[in-house]
Amino acid sequence: MHRLTGLLALPYGLWLLAAFAAPMGAVALLSVQESSEIFAPLSLVPSGVQYAELIGDAFYRRVFFNTLALGAGVALASAVLGYPLALWLTRLSPRWKPIGFAIVLVPLLTNVVVRSLGIILLLAPRGIVSSFVVSLGLPRPDLLFGWFAVGLALTQVFLPFMVLALYDVLESQEKRLEEAAAGLGAGPATRFWRVTLPLSLPGLRGGLVIIFLLASESYVSAALVGGRKVWVNGMIVLKEGLEILNYPLASALAMLMLGAGVVVTFLLGRLIGLATPWLTARVPRLRLSLPPAASRTLVAVAEITAPIVSRVLLVLAILLLIFPLLLVAVASVNDSPQATVAQFLGFTWKHYTAVLQNERYLSDAWNSLQLALACVAVSLAIALPAAFALVRGGFAGKEALGALYMLPLALPGIAIGLGMLRLLQWFTALPPFLGILAVHVVLVAPFMLALLRASVAQLDRSLEEAANGLGARPPGVFRRVILPQLGPGIAVACVIGFLMSFGEVTVTAFLTTARLQTLPVRIYAEATFSLENTVNAISTIFILMTVTALLVINWLMPLDRVWRR
Repeated sequence: MHRLTGLLALPYGLWLLAAFAAPMGAVALLSVQESSEIFAPLSLVPSGVQYAELIGDAFYRRVFFNTLALGAGVALASAVLGYPLALWLTRLSPRWKPIGFAIVLVPLLTNVVVRSLGIILLLAPRGIVSSFVVSLGLPRPDLLFGWFAVGLALTQVFLPFMVLALYDVLESQEKRLEEAAAGLGAGPATRFWRVTLPLSLPGLRGGLVIIFLLASESYVSAALVGGRKVWVNGMIVLKEGLEILNYPLASALAMLMLGAGVVVTFLLGRLIGLATPWLTARVPRLRLSLPPAASRTLVAVAEITAPIVSRVLLVLAILLLIFPLLLVAVASVNDSPQATVAQFLGFTWKHYTAVLQNERYLSDAWNSLQLALACVAVSLAIALPAAFALVRGGFAGKEALGALYMLPLALPGIAIGLGMLRLLQWFTALPPFLGILAVHVVLVAPFMLALLRASVAQLDRSLEEAANGLGARPPGVFRRVILPQLGPGIAVACVIGFLMSFGEVTVTAFLTTARLQTLPVRIYAEATFSLENTVNAISTIFILMTVTALLVINWLMPLDRVWRR
């Protein structure tokens, strides 16, 4: 019976095969085509022409390595800001912990375009940062449309991933270890360096890998905050694939991005492994030490400065997550026609009126609503059976299958979008809505599977056994015993899945058409070209929708428990 339970994972696997493996296979095949002509027949004889062009062109090389450096910098900045915030979350009382998690989850579940607009307002020529610098008697800085602005925007976008990755390991650490170190006279800096940091390195590795992969493929923030002066790999893939229609070259770049991600993941794993020899029972090969006098001086300075630096970084992290969203909300009622004007010229509701009277916005919102509801329905239909299979199945390779089902989270989303775009062009009978839905399910289903898997694992099996003993048939047991217990977990997974699908833009931009546009793609396009203040009004509606959804989730289940599940 336990072996047959594994069949419940089959629908999920078939969906990934059609909507994930097939697009990735198409990208891999296109990347080894010799001809870049759009109507050239497909060749099964692999060619390295596209890769040779990318490697041989100085512009492509520069963009590629700049993007990798950007991803590494964003990952490092997220780690520096993420540790104080994650430690702060672990030390909050149960009463305040949901509020702390809301600070992290609201930006995480808010559309990336919205967050980028907030960074634009923050760094605007007459924005808060610029005005503060001028008040110090310094020249007005030019902060927008450069690598610093893009890096800050990406750090704001991906910092929550680092915080949540660190929170998992920090919360599960044995608190008595730090208490013992304090009892032996270790100060805050020493305790962090000798106890907290080493034990949290596995979580740090996960956060660094996730952020590097996501930042290396991101192009939305770079296009908006970089002002077309900063080029990253994702922008070239989008331009070559959608504008020039050079699918082989775009596919080759996407595959190079995938290869770089695999290499970085491997290197980070090796480095963390060398730094945590106790996990693999290895003897450390290299130990760095300073002269005793220098070591004592360094420790004394660290103990004095560490508490101050930690508090400053915590404040900066919270401000970076929340303040740009507040600026968007304020700008939405600013009586200015331009979205990037930081000065408040007067209060008005006219931008909201313009949004609600614009048929294009309403039509795109309806498309996004239909897509998100369909995505949640399909994801639930395939993820819930898969969760039962992965929890209760007794088949061999169950853990490997679970890791395989989470694979879409680790591979470049733009490669999936590009591959699905080409499949839709090859198989014209498939409607665009189905293609977008297929990709959204691939992106959302792993998150819902992780949440539902935890919910299934926490079911009280004794209630099911009692119902069976009283003669209840399996459908009745599921309806009257299992489903009521799963209700809150299912609701939470559906709400999070809905927010993710409704706000998705990075992959959806590859697949929308003139007749099928989603609201996030619409505001991305308008933010890129026109920057009318209606963009801030729509963005504020997104923020309010996210906050409302999180209030509903917290009513069903405390936010800190949601993530720990």
